[in-house]
Amino acid sequence: MRDLDNSSRGRQAAEYAATADLAAMRVDYGVAHFGSGEDTDLDETWVAGGWEPLLRHWIEQATAVGAAEPNAMVLATVSLASGSPRPVSRTVLCKGLSPEGVTFYTNYDSAKGGQLAEIPFAAATFLWPALGRQIHVRGPVDKVPDEVTTVYWRSRPRDSQLGAWASHQSRPIGSRAEMDRVLAETTARFADVDDIPVPPRWGGYLLRPDEVEFWQGRRGRLHNRIRVRIDAGRQIVDRLQP
Repeated sequence: MRDLDNSSRGRQAAEYAATADLAAMRVDYGVAHFGSGEDTDLDETWVAGGWEPLLRHWIEQATAVGAAEPNAMVLATVSLASGSPRPVSRTVLCKGLSPEGVTFYTNYDSAKGGQLAEIPFAAATFLWPALGRQIHVRGPVDKVPDEVTTVYWRSRPRDSQLGAWASHQSRPIGSRAEMDRVLAETTARFADVDDIPVPPRWGGYLLRPDEVEFWQGRRGRLHNRIRVRIDAGRQIVDRLQP
């Protein structure tokens, strides 16, 4: 019994040590430099022309410093599968940006597609650790028109088009080998087709923000947070405490 207790205490000590290491992890954000420019403090004037130009500018700056997939965003939806609302998140790519909102594409029969059909609201977070910046976009979601989906589809690499046809997104499959077999069959199916059509249950969504928050890291956790709320076409801008 004593040996078992000692073993248990050893595991607890190891777990605590690992937790302590995580607790000690932090970055004290300072002033970042981009080329010859300086990252001055974010303030309300930066969104005077609307939320979309600043989001676009920050994506461009993330691209300039070599951030991996600077248009990646964590998309959160709400699932009712368990009988009560539960948040579900995953990373997708922003493939369109306009004053109307943020566009992304997926299989409409995927988990996220089913969740958006039930509760057509979402939140998305863009994160660029190298720049010490985040942007949170929240609001209702609509499907984009078929013609918008078609234009984007034609710009996709052929391998990505074949993958969209081969995958029943979010559904279980027995093995990677089975997935590879389905892809090979799909590739053969379209071997003589120059322009692969859009799958019937595949397309885009437009997240139309009613709230956008810009976050800029600063020393001592006193970060800059500017929130833009959109109400009947009017912008309401607030500074939030960190």
